[in-house]
Amino acid sequence: MTEEELKALQKQVRKAKRIATEKAGELHDLVEDSLPAGYKKLPATADECYAACQVWEKLNSELIAAETESSGTEA
Repeated sequence: MTEEELKALQKQVRKAKRIATEKAGELHDLVEDSLPAGYKKLPATADECYAACQVWEKLNSELIAAETESSGTEA
């Protein structure tokens, strides 16, 4: 993986983490401020949070593997 590709992946991971954090915040706000009346929003909000976390996990795993590979080839 080139340095540019690695930097692009790092940027994707940061963006995915930001989105996952935002979705977690939305879920937290729903639970804290809207329950029990807003319970119907809970499944969709939780699904969005879960999906965002899965995207982050996948990209982060790719980044870790790429960084490991990169550091192994430089030695």
